[in-house]
Amino acid sequence: MTLERITSLPALPPRRPDSNKGTFGRILVVAGTRGMSGAAVLCGSAALRGGAGLVKVATPREVWPLVSVGNPCYMTVPLDQDADGGFGAAALAGLLEVVKNSDVVALGPGLGRGPEITKLVSAVVSQVAAPLVLDADGLNACADRVEILDQRVGPIIITPHPGEFGRLLGRTAAQVQADREELAGAFARRHKLIVLLKGHGTVVTDGGRVYVNTTGNPGMATAGSGDVLTGLIAALLGQGLKPFAAAQLGAHVHGLAGDLAAGDYGQAGMIASDLVDFLPRALVQTRSP
Repeated sequence: MTLERITSLPALPPRRPDSNKGTFGRILVVAGTRGMSGAAVLCGSAALRGGAGLVKVATPREVWPLVSVGNPCYMTVPLDQDADGGFGAAALAGLLEVVKNSDVVALGPGLGRGPEITKLVSAVVSQVAAPLVLDADGLNACADRVEILDQRVGPIIITPHPGEFGRLLGRTAAQVQADREELAGAFARRHKLIVLLKGHGTVVTDGGRVYVNTTGNPGMATAGSGDVLTGLIAALLGQGLKPFAAAQLGAHVHGLAGDLAAGDYGQAGMIASDLVDFLPRALVQTRSP
């Protein structure tokens, strides 16, 4: 199937003078585990810098103090954990309760792996109607059970890198790289979701349309960069963009933030938190109010 090629960028709606924090989205970030508290901090911080009105980060109780001090501008929710410091079986009930007051859910950065994570991801996909951005270990939880994605009750954007996408397809990263647009488009059509396939020339597709991003640089190939993208896309959804548009604009702004950071710091010295810091300037350059 030939995909319709999209080159124009969407824009965020203007901010009304009588807006309040609820106007710009209540974002829930579900992230972090022992040794990966930074993923939750980066994702939550990116959602804030991406324009979300209210951000709440749900994380295992052990890393909750670390995540709490990571940024004073989001709220945090400690959930029950397992022996490895990750989300335990008892966390699901609390998580589903928190989700009720959320407009968008970002799920996956630094979650860790295991049967309980797979159960948690499956439950969120099948029971949460709010738009979902699924990344990192949230995607790895579906690698052997891709049918989880077909249980969705709300819109889903998945944001895999080639290795994660290859695991979903049962292919190697090299095979994915050899046919990025076609494989992403076919997967999006089959599972009725948005695929944002990261990498040089990030591909965004809903199975009918495709956008290939032109911003970004090799300095962004650093741990945590994808966590920033996940939070940013969640924020754009919370501000009213449709899933395809949020993924498209998110890829562009994320890459532009990387280009701006590289201009100040150089590519070799960039770290993921630099992307968070440059998101506001990147949004200004895309004429987002």
